[in-house]
Amino acid sequence: MSELNMNETNSNETNINEPNINPLHVMQSLKGILSEREEMTFMNILFSSSATIRAGNFGLSRKEVEKQLHISEQNDQFFSFIQRVNQAVSRYFQIVYDERRDQVVVMMRVPARTARSTLSKESLAILLFMFYQQEVLQHEFTLFDQLLSAFGHETTKANQRLLLNIDQLRKIGALEEYETNSPEKAYQLTAIGAHMFSDSFLRRTVEFSQSNQLNKEEVLKFFKRYNLYTEEGEE
Repeated sequence: MSELNMNETNSNETNINEPNINPLHVMQSLKGILSEREEMTFMNILFSSSATIRAGNFGLSRKEVEKQLHISEQNDQFFSFIQRVNQAVSRYFQIVYDERRDQVVVMMRVPARTARSTLSKESLAILLFMFYQQEVLQHEFTLFDQLLSAFGHETTKANQRLLLNIDQLRKIGALEEYETNSPEKAYQLTAIGAHMFSDSFLRRTVEFSQSNQLNKEEVLKFFKRYNLYTEEGEE
């Protein structure tokens, strides 16, 4: 299953993702929250988000989710489904809809220590570099040569080490190869990779780089996360 957090606490939309007091009980009672069709759709999204089951193409498109829910371009019903699932299981899981990538995925919340054991320091650095390029600077993709220049110029066998770490990120569904018209290798974040960092992790990362404590607005400004979550500033 795809990892969500580099930290235990992450709430992109607090009103949707407040954890329940007894979440395991609620998971057993999903039938009381979801219709049978909605429950089956959630299970299919969960299945399609598994890095073990599928080697690529993680999650489902919005069109496919709407098809399974028997709705068509109905914003209220689509987002109501996501909200109700997230209210029920938010302590352990979160449905993420990434409009730009047209991916609906289920991500698992994990403790920071577990997340650190999932990715090497090099893989984490590559992912953060790509996150900054693609989510902040709005680059469509990241070239392998850019990664080599940033991380491999002082390392022996740099190409091999980079490819091993990139492969690690591909296996958990965080990035995928991007087809260009040139022979250069390029990579693009998936919805999983773009949403893997928690707000608290990003805040600590920025504070460390700036050697200064920052408030939430300053962190959001630095990472421009309002490009991803348009309602963030309204909470």
